[in-house]
Amino acid sequence: MRPVRPIPLLVAAAIVAVGGLSLVALARHGDAGDTGLVAPPPGAPRYALSTVGISFPFAAAIAKGFRQAAQKAGAQAIVLDGKANIQKQANDIDDLIAQRPQGLAIMPLDSIVAQGWVGRAQAAQVPVVAVAALVGDPRRRAVTDVYPGLAALVSQDEVATGRAAGDLAADILPAGQTARIAIVEGAAGFPEVEQRTRGFLAGLAARRIPYAIVATQPGNWTPEGGEAVCQNMLAANPRIDLFFNQADDMVIGCARAVRAAGSKARLIGIGGSRLAIASLKAGAINGTVCFQPEALGALAFAALQRPPAPGTPRFRTYPIHAVTRATASDCTGQW
Repeated sequence: MRPVRPIPLLVAAAIVAVGGLSLVALARHGDAGDTGLVAPPPGAPRYALSTVGISFPFAAAIAKGFRQAAQKAGAQAIVLDGKANIQKQANDIDDLIAQRPQGLAIMPLDSIVAQGWVGRAQAAQVPVVAVAALVGDPRRRAVTDVYPGLAALVSQDEVATGRAAGDLAADILPAGQTARIAIVEGAAGFPEVEQRTRGFLAGLAARRIPYAIVATQPGNWTPEGGEAVCQNMLAANPRIDLFFNQADDMVIGCARAVRAAGSKARLIGIGGSRLAIASLKAGAINGTVCFQPEALGALAFAALQRPPAPGTPRFRTYPIHAVTRATASDCTGQW
């Protein structure tokens, strides 16, 4: 088990993502509970979501999609806030299992520890779905290889996400030279970090782009972290051609560092946040990969209400695409 830690969360980002999950204050985008939902009828079936933290916009958007889907189905949505603390999330899940809801969605803070949560839910005959992050060791389990005991995994394909970012980088890097690339990672312990990096490098390789990774450092998913990391990287390597930020919040901070240093480095992120899309349209960054966290919440509820039949795929997702300034209108920020 990894040590208990508060996480600087997609989302995030989170996970998820998480992904790419965000630490921007929820007040910037409104409370996820403020959705205009009406109370379910008495005796309505209850479906629960354990989230990494409602204060994180990406996670809040997942919760919003989950609640809205439950309302449409005439069901009650119970959403518990893990507050970025793995012990609290563990206690929340134990409480939810004891309440025996019709189904339980988990946005796990720790994919390894979550294996035990799935086992306890399964023993209590509570169907469980993972959302925004896989369960199990991400170094040994592909995202489509859904952990035994889960009714489904609802998430972005994080390797495909990284590959889309790598393809985007190939389009905007200067031609005819070996590109100097810096990677601003999320935070230690998140499976998305390794998966997005692996996909990114595969995307560059598929396009036969000559490159050198000149720096790699975690930005802890935050704008402040992204800015500090990019400042340090530029001080050591002033001629960086491109920063691959594994979350949009970090690319916003990194852009400040790039401007302050007078650097011409390109900037790409992941997440499709409202702020990133606005920055993209303004020319402050060069591209991002578009996520739809509300769709994840709705898909998680649907997978609990109508679990996949035995023998059918248990991984559910939606199409992922990268956007540039020219195509920014193709991504509507949901967080």
